[in-house]
Amino acid sequence: MYIWVKALHVVFMVTWFAGLFYLPRLFVYHAMCEDEAGDARFKVMERKLYFGIMAPGAVLTVLAGVTLIALRDWAWFTVSVWLHAKLALVAFLIGYHLYLGQMLKAFADNKNRHGHRFYRWLNEIPVLALLGIVILAIVKPFS
Repeated sequence: MYIWVKALHVVFMVTWFAGLFYLPRLFVYHAMCEDEAGDARFKVMERKLYFGIMAPGAVLTVLAGVTLIALRDWAWFTVSVWLHAKLALVAFLIGYHLYLGQMLKAFADNKNRHGHRFYRWLNEIPVLALLGIVILAIVKPFS
């Protein structure tokens, strides 16, 4: 069962990351948008991405991850320093995800305060987190 949960964990993580990569990119284009039809289109795309793909992906990723930990013995969890580092990055990503939700609400309420360059930089954050998470999960440094 462990290997099936692990496979699902990876699938859900890929789904979540697809949204984490794409939503800030939509914000880049939305911040540059100057017409009402485009503005309305971006709002729909952003809302559907966040609530239809990202949120379920995030919840299922975390649930599968917690299940993976529960299927192992407690002693393994307490000595796996790499896992604690990975969980710290996941906690950071959850915060980033929620921050993107605030940006989504700002756009929806026509209260965006940032330009496209801000969102271009914001779009790089999940790349760094993904790099760290994959290295920690595959290489398992500090073991």
